[in-house]
Amino acid sequence: MHKILILGAGYTGMTATSALVGRVKSRDDVHITLVNPQARFTERLRLHQIASGQTLATLQIPDQLEGTGVHFVQGWVTGIDAGAQKVRIDDAYVVDYDTLVYALGSVTDTVTVPGVDQFAYTLDSAQDATLIADHLNSLRGGTVAVAGGGLTGVETAAEIAERYPELDVVLLSRQLPAPMMGQKAQERLLAGLDRLGVRVYADAEIVKVMPDGVALSTGQTIEARATVWTAGVRVSPMAGAAGLEVDDRGRIVTDETLRSVTHPNVYAVGDAAAIRQGYGVIHGTCQSGIPTAVHAAASIARELKDKQPKKFRFGYIHQPVSLGRNDAVIQFTHPDDSPKRLYLAGRWAVAYKETVSSSPWSTYRLLKALPGIGAMTWRRGGRSTR
Repeated sequence: MHKILILGAGYTGMTATSALVGRVKSRDDVHITLVNPQARFTERLRLHQIASGQTLATLQIPDQLEGTGVHFVQGWVTGIDAGAQKVRIDDAYVVDYDTLVYALGSVTDTVTVPGVDQFAYTLDSAQDATLIADHLNSLRGGTVAVAGGGLTGVETAAEIAERYPELDVVLLSRQLPAPMMGQKAQERLLAGLDRLGVRVYADAEIVKVMPDGVALSTGQTIEARATVWTAGVRVSPMAGAAGLEVDDRGRIVTDETLRSVTHPNVYAVGDAAAIRQGYGVIHGTCQSGIPTAVHAAASIARELKDKQPKKFRFGYIHQPVSLGRNDAVIQFTHPDDSPKRLYLAGRWAVAYKETVSSSPWSTYRLLKALPGIGAMTWRRGGRSTR
């Protein structure tokens, strides 16, 4: 029996699981185990909606695995012995593997800036987002600070401002928000934030988070009744501790097929992998993570047939960002993620973003089928129910 162990059931872990099931379902000599701390699937693309108080449909991982033969283990990965090919769960028991798929992803960086871990809210899980929603619902005015000018910060600030017009929402960024976008798309995005009443502080480097606000490097203090932190992510140090080669950010260094360069029976996918392409190391997003998971599944299936895995190739196609429920901006990109001249905004962009968020697997399959864009089927994600 060849034992495949998948760590993490986010977008990449679930994609790898589903893709493997489709490729090995005719074999009775392969067993797949999936490990995740929670039974609920975390729709990270929608956590900003939950944070603003919207109720979303809930997806349970065991329900999604029903009838697949996959063994689901709910628990925390607390250690990896790469030499013995064992993973420790909840410091209580171990699971053996022949092939490991490392899909533990990333979490918000709450370590680098003092006070973040004590006083800021994060968006790593539905529970985290619900805590934000409960706090916002208790406010009757005041300022909410959103730290981070990336797409997550933009979406969070916009969603809160739209749902709570009585709150003063400020977006704090080291540069203009969405710096990866082209000038016209970025201008359109900034206009959308302005329409919602979001005040943007560019060149705002936060040096400390306090119970009642944040301190900037300029000496200025921004008072806030809530701070939501979206500025940066980090990965678990577990891979490095297990002896796998990692980069300076702790991501597993892979070869061209997504196998660890030091442990070829370990595949790394998504945010936790340092995957190099011709234009550089890809950055962690759902857009890039799902293709890595599909490729890893295909490679494992090839190895089970005594074939060599193929090289992984990936190019970006878009940067979609919602601005509340009624506006969005979609920046189309070159494969290296640099912006093209083409972008989409308004109601058509809303429909586009909703499709991506509701079912990124179907979107990936559709886009992959288009000429020059280099699959996956899963049950539709949680649309807002109110």
